[in-house]
Amino acid sequence: MTLATGSCRPRQAGIEYVRRHPDVSVLIIGAGINGAGTFRDLALQGVDVLLVDKSDFCSGASAASSRMIHGGLRYLEFGQFRLVREALRERNLLLQNAPHYVHPLPTTIPVRFWFSGSISCLKRFFRLGGYRPADRGALLIKLGLTFYDLFTRKTRAMPRHRFASRKKSLDRRPTLPRDILCTATYYDAWVSRPERLCLEVIADGEASCERATALNYVSLQAAAGGEVRLRDEVSGEILHVRPRVVINTTGAWIDFTNRSLGHQTTLIGGTKGAHLVVDSEALLKAFDGEMMYFENADGRTAVALPWLGKALIGTTDIRINDPEQAGCEEDEVEYILEAMARVFPGIEIKRRQIVSRFSGVRPLPHSNAASTSQISRDHHCVETEPGDGIEFPVFSLVGGKWTTFRAFSEQVTDGVLARLRLERRAATTHLAIGGGNGYPRNAEECARWLARTGKIATTTVNRLETLLDRYGTTAEDVARFMSSAPDSQLRNHPAYSRREIEYLIRNENVVHLDDLVLRRTTLALLGELTEPLLAELAGIAAPVLHWKGEQTGMELDRTRGILHEKFGIIMPHGQIAAERT
Repeated sequence: MTLATGSCRPRQAGIEYVRRHPDVSVLIIGAGINGAGTFRDLALQGVDVLLVDKSDFCSGASAASSRMIHGGLRYLEFGQFRLVREALRERNLLLQNAPHYVHPLPTTIPVRFWFSGSISCLKRFFRLGGYRPADRGALLIKLGLTFYDLFTRKTRAMPRHRFASRKKSLDRRPTLPRDILCTATYYDAWVSRPERLCLEVIADGEASCERATALNYVSLQAAAGGEVRLRDEVSGEILHVRPRVVINTTGAWIDFTNRSLGHQTTLIGGTKGAHLVVDSEALLKAFDGEMMYFENADGRTAVALPWLGKALIGTTDIRINDPEQAGCEEDEVEYILEAMARVFPGIEIKRRQIVSRFSGVRPLPHSNAASTSQISRDHHCVETEPGDGIEFPVFSLVGGKWTTFRAFSEQVTDGVLARLRLERRAATTHLAIGGGNGYPRNAEECARWLARTGKIATTTVNRLETLLDRYGTTAEDVARFMSSAPDSQLRNHPAYSRREIEYLIRNENVVHLDDLVLRRTTLALLGELTEPLLAELAGIAAPVLHWKGEQTGMELDRTRGILHEKFGIIMPHGQIAAERT
């Protein structure tokens, strides 16, 4: 089957393929960004590989990130120079390979002291213990940013860091605390739509190899001998597969997954990170297009950045044993709001301005460190040999983050290829992802793309620009589909059309309504979802997904429950989204 750019293999076709081909070289369990990246890399090597997730693609920690693609400035304090160097290299590669979703992000640090934190930093660096929270002073920040610049001097993609005086800083941002000494600004990057980028990585994997299949809503049940039993969560059907290698990329669920595979492990000691999405013009004005990077009173770093017209603020760092229980609790909301009041004391954030909240569990290695900030953010792969009644090895991916997923996937793929006695035949270093392939890099290239696409799609230039922003060059396929039959704007959100929504449902393996509003679009997290809009979207999905009888009502109830319980979203009954054009 030849797939269109950005399209996933139809889910039912994938189920049927697994039925016919139960023998598979590699089974990957967990479709977050590490699982997706490893799936794509193996598929590029021509390996028959099956990727499954008990929920939707990119629905766990990979969807609950701070939207940052960064080198990890504070990791330098713990002597993790290799990790920072790798992350900065991978950051620059993502700017190159996914320019439609990954963009440069100037980041500003308010500085209150000249030398504060130096002794504490030395203790952390040399692991001497006795750590006490302390604001990082200008000296430490200057030292860290100098290393940042040195690590990228041969592959510089963005400007060097700079400091601004107190007067210039307050002239630009009068709502900052009056007691700052200066501000420091450096560059990292951000990802606008991580869920979509992860989906594109998976789609690229399927497109590169006919024997590569990805299935959402397929759970691991058990394993015995050389067989793994999976369950299709949609139909209830049990699928039996016989893998030569299993890769466990379930993040915070790794130890739970290994138990289902017959192995007892204690690899993960995850911490919960919560975020708020806030509708505040005052905050956006204070950000002035940059991310603010600052410290809380307990020494934990926090971030606040503009995200698609809203302010995204985070994050907490709380140990958690059961990732299923992760949610943004009230005390975390207070913690985040207090942190913002510390950096912008002149701006009050009201509860009604919080349009959504979310929380994810970082898959950090098990650790007895006194402070969660001391737990390594590096990644490694643990190989469990056959045994305990299991005939295949299990590769467990511990740690990792969005920025370094390609490098981590490459490391794991090389290990698996060695097991399979295969040679690497393709690299991912400079491989464009999804809609980043052929993405226009300047105004002239953009004009040419718009002109060319305008000849095959009957829509306005403004509409094409919106589609290009949402989907990268995959927008050409979306626009062609929209033009192939009569189309109209959504009644309750005119910035989308019925055919655009139908394209997402048909081509991106939407199973449930929440897949559409949380991961294929940003409607829910940005506070643009209303009851009338949700009903309108369900009306489009029902005939495409063959929902019968009461199923549409059940999907509406399911989505309302998830939005309320996991994201703190209570949808208004009015049509506020209809006012957006």
